[in-house]
Amino acid sequence: MQQNLRNFRDYYEILGVSKNASNEDIKKNFRRLARQYHPDLNPGNKEAEEKFKAIGEAYEVLSDSNKRSQYDQMGSFWKQKGFNTQKSPRSKPWGNRANNHSTTPDVDPSEFSDFESFINQVIGVGTKKDTRTSTNTNGAAKDPFRSSRTKVQYTVPRSSRRDIEARLTLPLEKAYQGGLERIRLEDGRSLEVNMPPGMVTGQTIRLRDQGIGGGDLYLRITVNPHPVFRVEGTDVYCQIPITPSEAVLGGQVEAPTLDGLVKMNIPPGVRSGQRLRLSGKGYPGDGDRRGDQLVEIQIVTPKSISAEEKELYEKLRQIETFKPRADLL
Repeated sequence: MQQNLRNFRDYYEILGVSKNASNEDIKKNFRRLARQYHPDLNPGNKEAEEKFKAIGEAYEVLSDSNKRSQYDQMGSFWKQKGFNTQKSPRSKPWGNRANNHSTTPDVDPSEFSDFESFINQVIGVGTKKDTRTSTNTNGAAKDPFRSSRTKVQYTVPRSSRRDIEARLTLPLEKAYQGGLERIRLEDGRSLEVNMPPGMVTGQTIRLRDQGIGGGDLYLRITVNPHPVFRVEGTDVYCQIPITPSEAVLGGQVEAPTLDGLVKMNIPPGVRSGQRLRLSGKGYPGDGDRRGDQLVEIQIVTPKSISAEEKELYEKLRQIETFKPRADLL
């Protein structure tokens, strides 16, 4: 019994909080200690592993209001005679309680393998009482209390299962393509994750069993702004500069897309600000569906030209028939 009593732990002391600590203080200390003694951060350290288990066990009780209340009520028995962990306790009665005008037998702490079983008997959980006397095969009277007690078992997890969250910031090209990405968590772990294609800002990706104690890891995605592309829903927007001659004559030009450069036909007489559509070159959506890419034309004039170009522009000005300001007169 003395060995069992040594296992009765002061959960408040383990978590480093007072008995009137708030749930927030309990959670805060648990997170700090769990990170400090996590087995992944202390490989091969048996002492850290045992402390991690004890921290999880303490949090399992103190974070649950019902369990904590029961624990607080029964904790006062530890200081009474019969629960002194310094001496080998004797079988001491805990007083009789009346029930239907009959008394129950004295409860001996040494009969129980752990504190939870003792608590269950004290408060009457899982106990069937029978005052009738029965006999064994040798004719000796059997203890009706012993023969009718229902065993209550508790499973204490190796560690408290807890979901965690991490933020992952990606360039647009990586968010579009997906693929393997190595991430480092605050607790020191490094994970290689196969990311899905077509990620967007605000998206949450769930990684099963990568949290604390078998919980899940939730990655919050942020996609950095791109200098060329802007994503709206499943459509991608960009601007492309062209020369005055390309605008007048039209023809093929190369346009950037998330898949690389593609050939795009410019119609003759295109205007600055006009948008051209590249079907199926946008961002991935539901299933295999992709949006479109909208290319906005920007007619750009050169700041410096050669003597030959200047001569040709002079000649063009003399012969051109286009009068853009004719409606102003």
